[in-house]
Amino acid sequence: MLPQVNGREAAIEDLEAIRQVMDIWNGMLLSRFTLNGQLVEVETVIDPDRDVLAVLVRSSLLKSEAMGIRLAFPGAPDDWRNQTDWDHPETHTTRATLHAESAVFTRQLDGTTMTYVRAAWTRGAACRQVAQHVFEWRAHHETLELILAFSAQPSSEPLPSFDRVKAAANRHWNQFWMTGGAVDLSESSDPRWKELERRIVLSQYQTAVNSAGSLPPQETGLVTNSWGGKFHLEMYWWHEAHFTLWGREALLRKSIGYYQRILPVARETAARIGCKGARWPKMIGPAARESPNGINPFLVWQQPHPIHFAELMYQAEPTKETLAFFREIVFETAEFMASFAWWNAERSCFELGPPMTSAQEEGFRSRRTAKNPTFELAYWSWSLGIAQQWRTRLGEAPSPEWEHVRKNLAPLAMRDGVYVEIESPVTPLIDHPTMLGALGVTPATGKVDPVTMQKTLDFVFTKWDQKTTWGWDYPMMAMTAARLGRPEQAIEALFIDTPKNRYLPNGHNFQQLPELPLYLPGNGGLLFAIALMAAGWKEGPSRQAPGFPSREQGWVVWHEGLRPAL
Repeated sequence: MLPQVNGREAAIEDLEAIRQVMDIWNGMLLSRFTLNGQLVEVETVIDPDRDVLAVLVRSSLLKSEAMGIRLAFPGAPDDWRNQTDWDHPETHTTRATLHAESAVFTRQLDGTTMTYVRAAWTRGAACRQVAQHVFEWRAHHETLELILAFSAQPSSEPLPSFDRVKAAANRHWNQFWMTGGAVDLSESSDPRWKELERRIVLSQYQTAVNSAGSLPPQETGLVTNSWGGKFHLEMYWWHEAHFTLWGREALLRKSIGYYQRILPVARETAARIGCKGARWPKMIGPAARESPNGINPFLVWQQPHPIHFAELMYQAEPTKETLAFFREIVFETAEFMASFAWWNAERSCFELGPPMTSAQEEGFRSRRTAKNPTFELAYWSWSLGIAQQWRTRLGEAPSPEWEHVRKNLAPLAMRDGVYVEIESPVTPLIDHPTMLGALGVTPATGKVDPVTMQKTLDFVFTKWDQKTTWGWDYPMMAMTAARLGRPEQAIEALFIDTPKNRYLPNGHNFQQLPELPLYLPGNGGLLFAIALMAAGWKEGPSRQAPGFPSREQGWVVWHEGLRPAL
């Protein structure tokens, strides 16, 4: 809430000497500007352990009550493409209980109580309601503190001061940066090193903030609602798998139990389509109800993710406790995968689909006849093999059914000497080139011929419509190039000049408006790719940073605390 300028509301153009710094070492946002010749300074911090926002404003404009803090609550839009609704105040309610130095706001959407917001502020300041969902704080002195705590249930817990929240945030972020993995590219002569290192550092911050909660994150994390506020389990790997390679598996552990919580739903879904085990949904909310459309119920590439997660966690923590925690999830996932594949007697192989939709999603209109996507076949084969290893570790006999399926999956489809997205239908050369994931995201299997995959990667670089690709496609391409022994192509993939490979000054991987002003799968995918390129992978080449070009080619890579990929 700003003072008027020449008798009108202040606009962004009226602010001068603007400077905003995201202090990621201390976890603070520092803003300053001048208005009407007066300096305004704002510090914003978040409590690392609670849903508490703390703001401190300093300015002589506060003392005259010409400036203050405004809090406005939006409604939920009918169109999922929009983030908020400011135009229909009648569709939601805000009940306010105001006291001298505190308040409680109770929020309801569609008749359901969604959020309780408690507020506390500087002694001597005052809060008043100025519109149906709008509140303002004004002070009589040159500083104003406002603390806001958000909860799903009423709470009487005392709110901390600004200084306490700031101190907690500083400790948390200092500890974050002093632990986990690190990469130093500063001795490189390739001029791109600085931008890549910037993306690496800021991606660590953005994923720790937005992708490390108690549930799998939205594609836009906590910044804004995307896809109606729902999260996508096929994207979960891209969001959080990297934590295990960067020595921050504790952040993944906070949400990975979601698979166990929704296991009854996944079992019911599998049984409903005549399969064993558990079939994991795609686009969901906390209750795991699948969002209906022509793609979501038919997508299958999220099915192996729990096995991949489990193996990454076991490599980080090879204990009996890890085996016990993931046992049921690994086995139920493998049971579904084996029973979902069907035996084609004419071809003497197991096929995936129909009906199905491949990871590219472009062939969803042909889902009634679609079958045998390249990435999914390789991912199926590798994951069933990992599940067999888990049986051995747990002292159980290998499953003959899983092994029969694994060894007899359909061959990967090719046309003109390169792998294609899917055997049927023919899909356009746009969006995700996910056949590359068959060797990259997926470790080496006997199903992928490296020479053919190299031709496929070259084909994607030269023939694919790059402007239609998305944020996680570039790290996927880089991982494929690295595993093929083409580090120069790995770097080229990370720097493809295309609209959705932009990283804004704050590290957000911008995609498009209005749905995706940021895209955390791109950040998470970048971090997984960098760890693979720097620390290598199991049974990979032993040289330092095998996925990066050599010193003679302009790259010097120092790293610590990284684990090899699988």
